[in-house]
Amino acid sequence: MATTKSKTNKLGVKNSLVNNINARKKKGISRKKKNSTVSRKAYKKMEKNWSDK
Repeated sequence: MATTKSKTNKLGVKNSLVNNINARKKKGISRKKKNSTVSRKAYKKMEKNWSDK
């Protein structure tokens, strides 16, 4: 049976917005809110999904 590896990024985590944010936070290289690369609209949508679970 063949197994497939999930793709990881240069931080070593599976590619997803939440994983990237948390990995950067853990390494101490997170961005300030004003320098964010995530739009406010996208982040609000993501937060809504967190509260639904």
